[in-house]
Amino acid sequence: MTNKITFIGAGNMASAIIGGLIDSGVTPDDITATAPQESELEALRTRLNIQTQTDNNAAASQTDVLVLAVKPQIMRDVCEALSDTVQQRSPLIISIAAGLDAATIDQWLGGGNAVVRCMPNTPSLVGRGASGLYANARVSDAQRDIATQLMEAVGIVEWVEEEALLDAVTAVSGSAPAYFFLMLEAMEDAAVELGLPADTARRLAIQTALGAATMAQQSDKDPATLKQNVMSPGGTTEQAIQHMEDAKLRTTIADAMQACAKRAQAMSKELSGH
Repeated sequence: MTNKITFIGAGNMASAIIGGLIDSGVTPDDITATAPQESELEALRTRLNIQTQTDNNAAASQTDVLVLAVKPQIMRDVCEALSDTVQQRSPLIISIAAGLDAATIDQWLGGGNAVVRCMPNTPSLVGRGASGLYANARVSDAQRDIATQLMEAVGIVEWVEEEALLDAVTAVSGSAPAYFFLMLEAMEDAAVELGLPADTARRLAIQTALGAATMAQQSDKDPATLKQNVMSPGGTTEQAIQHMEDAKLRTTIADAMQACAKRAQAMSKELSGH
């Protein structure tokens, strides 16, 4: 990737993506990050040796890829202030803000822009992210490749061809790290009740989750088969799984994901003013 990339916003997710890009071979001189205060940029500039700027328009006027990494609540003000520069420069727009649809972002930037929406998740902060991407009709194949490379710097990328499916992405990966943290929390609490020290329980639960995820990732078998392979007739695992099935764990998970997707839909309407 030899394009000039500018990040509007220098928070944790932007910092993680920038670090991943540099690790993947992107030259720090080709990356700029902006923030309102110089004090917010000093550590990032020192650690990664990138360009920094407190003037969004000055940074955007020199870029090929503009990554919008600010909070959704201030996105409109940021975009409208950038609209003249964006119209003159016509960079690829990549938004990592939750809940704001591509048409709204395009409108705030003056219209006619190539816009990619990205739904990342917090494991991107440790290079193990899962991001869903959607491109509007103005995004070229070459620009899709750029967006893919950018987000693959912190994990895997899956494209969806309908923007509404990003709500499902939110349910299955965007919000989902919290589901697994809840599972780890519950397992630790239960292990303590069974007599294990809390730190021992936590280490065992975390390592087991990591091991199971790694097996699922590397195996050609589906999760149902992998689950069955752990179970022996009349054994301990079968007893635990049967209890979870009787407690309708599948239904609980499905209902939770439906609630997550519906809230994502509602937030999109609230934030865009539709």
